[in-house]
Amino acid sequence: MLSARAAVCKLPTYHPPLAGRDGLRLDFNENTVGCSPRVSERLRSIGTEDLARYPEREPVEAVVAGYLGVKPNELLLTNGVDEAIHLVCETYLEPDDEVLIVVPTFSMYGIFAAAPGARIINIPAGVNFSFPLHTILRHITAATRLIAIANPNNPTGTAATEEELIRIAESAPDAAVLVDEAYFEFHGRTVSGGWQQFPNLFVARTFSKAYGLAGLRAGVLLGNALQMSAVRKVASPYNVNSVALACLPEALDDAAYVNDYVSGVCEGRERLQGELQQLGVPFWPSRANFVLLRMGDANRAFIAAMREHGILVRDRSRDPGCEDCVRITLGSPEQTDQLLTVLREVLSEIGILRQEARP
Repeated sequence: MLSARAAVCKLPTYHPPLAGRDGLRLDFNENTVGCSPRVSERLRSIGTEDLARYPEREPVEAVVAGYLGVKPNELLLTNGVDEAIHLVCETYLEPDDEVLIVVPTFSMYGIFAAAPGARIINIPAGVNFSFPLHTILRHITAATRLIAIANPNNPTGTAATEEELIRIAESAPDAAVLVDEAYFEFHGRTVSGGWQQFPNLFVARTFSKAYGLAGLRAGVLLGNALQMSAVRKVASPYNVNSVALACLPEALDDAAYVNDYVSGVCEGRERLQGELQQLGVPFWPSRANFVLLRMGDANRAFIAAMREHGILVRDRSRDPGCEDCVRITLGSPEQTDQLLTVLREVLSEIGILRQEARP
């Protein structure tokens, strides 16, 4: 009887809890107000003939390259960051290669790396989820072929410095160093272009978060031109659909819309962190569009009560080191107003709001 490869049979199944998401969705780090009106207008103009043609990726890649300040042969548009991760794993990993992953982090690094039979080495984050640079360096061996780093990290919101990331690329010249900058717009720091000095360095970006295109699945992988030519060999020529390709230039052209949204999110992030500090709720300062907090024994009650008040938040208790933790996405200023009002109400209802913090 036909059976899947042993490595595939051992893979965990990732089931995002997407069902029943009624309310203010602060659970998936999505853009909470939607894409630019210019994208909506472009969507309405797409006709049946456009959908009947195979998508042409290269012209849009040239547009994205100009926007990001790189050469067209230094990037590949992908079906979200997920495909970018998958392609790097398919290009460079053989069975029994070693892959270093700092945990807790995005689950798909481990899943895609384990599929070809690579050996996953999980490196715990440092105290307060600090970036464990020296631990990573100690684990680099001749068998290390991939080091995957989310920066800022999900679900913690913490970030490594550019110097730390370059140090890793320099210390592991025979390994692909993939820096996932899905939350770049909310952080503002990047190692993009570092492949000029270190050809093993890759950067992944997404248009799902700040640009509000999660449903179109548009991402980009950037890297050294020679290495990117190898990655292109394992990518489908039609991996990004024609609707996403039609809308992406419009999203990039509306910088004012994206900047306004990002500014509101970052302001809301600071407001939420200030509120949590005042309320005595432990949290980790974030560089992304979300904040991770620890609710302790009240974790489940808090998530359920927030849902009853119309706000969805994400339980991260199963992530290493995140026991009893909740992740809350930030949105527009008006949504942050709603969040902070409900937050106080819920903490009071479940009995963990300190008396001196009550209004």
